[in-house]
Amino acid sequence: MGLRSVPGGRDLPHRSTASGHSAPPHSGQPRPRLGQILVDAGALSPAVRDAALARQARVDARLGDILVADGAIDRPLLHASLARQFGADLANLAAQPPDPVLVAMLGADTCLSLGLLPWRRSGGAVDFASARPEAFERHRPRLERLFGPVRMAVTGDLEIHDAIWRLRPAELVSRAETRVPAAESCRTMAFSPARAHPLALAAAFLCLVLVFFHPRPALRFLTFWAIVTLLANSLLKGAALARHLIRTRTAPPEAEMPIVARKPRISLLVPLFQERRIAGRLIARLDRLDYPRELLDILLVVEADDAVTRETLAGLDLPPHMRCVTVPGGSIKTKPRALNYALDFCRGSIVGVYDAEDAPDPDQLNQVVRRFHRRGPDLACVQATLDFYNSRSNWLARCFAVEYAAWFRVVLPGLTGLGLVAPLGGTSLFFRRAVLEELGGWDAHNVTEDADLGVRLARHGYRTEFIGSVTSEEANCRALPWIRQRSRWLKGYMMTWAVHMRRPLKLLKQLGPRRFLGFQMLFLGTISQFLLAPFLWLFWLLPFGMQHPFAPAFGPAIMVGLLTAFLLSEAISIAVGLVAVRGPEHRHLMPWVLTLHFYFPLAALAAYKGLFELLTWPFYWDKTEHGIYPETEPDASAVPRVAKGEGEPAAVTRRRRRA
Repeated sequence: MGLRSVPGGRDLPHRSTASGHSAPPHSGQPRPRLGQILVDAGALSPAVRDAALARQARVDARLGDILVADGAIDRPLLHASLARQFGADLANLAAQPPDPVLVAMLGADTCLSLGLLPWRRSGGAVDFASARPEAFERHRPRLERLFGPVRMAVTGDLEIHDAIWRLRPAELVSRAETRVPAAESCRTMAFSPARAHPLALAAAFLCLVLVFFHPRPALRFLTFWAIVTLLANSLLKGAALARHLIRTRTAPPEAEMPIVARKPRISLLVPLFQERRIAGRLIARLDRLDYPRELLDILLVVEADDAVTRETLAGLDLPPHMRCVTVPGGSIKTKPRALNYALDFCRGSIVGVYDAEDAPDPDQLNQVVRRFHRRGPDLACVQATLDFYNSRSNWLARCFAVEYAAWFRVVLPGLTGLGLVAPLGGTSLFFRRAVLEELGGWDAHNVTEDADLGVRLARHGYRTEFIGSVTSEEANCRALPWIRQRSRWLKGYMMTWAVHMRRPLKLLKQLGPRRFLGFQMLFLGTISQFLLAPFLWLFWLLPFGMQHPFAPAFGPAIMVGLLTAFLLSEAISIAVGLVAVRGPEHRHLMPWVLTLHFYFPLAALAAYKGLFELLTWPFYWDKTEHGIYPETEPDASAVPRVAKGEGEPAAVTRRRRRA
């Protein structure tokens, strides 16, 4: 990185002392302003500078970031101008890599969070490359305690990120895999029979003995337990439905919430793996987001050994607010591990997550910011509504769409409205970054990291809320891939329940009796329903005039009670589905609600696969393939792409940037 010669203007030199190190310009005088430096150099017109300053008053961004996002200047010119403003050298980290010993003294995560990098020893001092020169003096006392005399040189965030990625990959990988405290992570759980606790093995052996030698009492108990957990889970859904119906009549529309005077920067993490089909379309969809470009920090997170995705992204023209973060190999390969690794590279105070196939509403980020702004600091997470853009592909897609509508439009918002624990969706999630880092990010070993994080947020006293803004996804509507995906979800539910029930009394104390009971009804109830589904299917014999196999053992009164509970649960499920799809966009799904009885048996197969994997291959991530139905995706060209919050189409911005 060298000095930039401005076309039509003059070079931007920075002052140096006789020893070759920078001295502050205008000693004893106020530091020159960045905008004026660029105007004096002929790199910027006063009108463009004044417009950028006016925008800076409305967003939480530096003037240089706004000018780069607009295409008014490029990053090398910005760095040279900042060096001139602060009387500092430019740190060329590519030509002279940082001293790894110095970097180890400060730590990779600290370097990334402060935007500082110990660069070199020179003249009895340590030169620090800083991406935030305006904050260097605030950190000077801490740095001098560690390194002695220090000086500042100027560089950029991306240059620091690249240097850290090259110097300290092992440190960051280890941190990504162990960010969550061991007491709240499943990485220390002994799921396999060979590593299980002796008491757990004894209990499992006792159950097998009872089933083998006393099959009828054991099977009657399993039938009874299946009905009890089904009823408990259905009553939870019924309460959520009632809360949803009340809330929809009284809650103000998101658009009526007050406008945020000064918008924050948002980092969006988009983990990708083997995504040749969908990467290009993903970039176009993310470019539709109507949020100031200088406040967008989009990280495309790619595994180091994923040559397919890396080659695909290398052939794309990424805008300045998008960049790739490469995750080195480690002991596992999961989405939460990749998210944890990329978290240290984020620059925003709000961190969001999108999946590769997502098509979010253009106004979604504005709605998220308004919700965080309106609520108190205990609101740690905002979840958008998930939907499918290929719900008409086949019967499986229609049923999946009904299930998603019920889950994200009725059940989860209802649970959070009741103050209960709500498992999160894996995408279109937005967190206060400080809270996310306090909790240790995602559990890298949990294959449903979203559900687990929802529980941990509740345990630590934080709230989650849902907004109506929609993110459309691609429904997994082929039977075998659907089973594989659902088996991962159910395996993760089993993991999450087991992890948080290691110390049930502590969980009860943290959640309180009501939320603790809700947690059991949701997680244990869901697991039990799918594993014991065949016992529930037997009740369908009764409407056809056939006798239930266990009717003589239960007696008429108990059978009537069990059948009533079963039918009540079915009625609640149908009601939730009908309410969820009653809107104009989903009305075509109403006739298919009743066919869910033939859809959920697939989940029973997935539950058995998930349980088998939990005991044999617990941390294996069964990847879902995307881009199977591209013809059903939303047409990105049909929605105006807005950039920088000023109403200018992104295509116009790019033409101006290239010019």
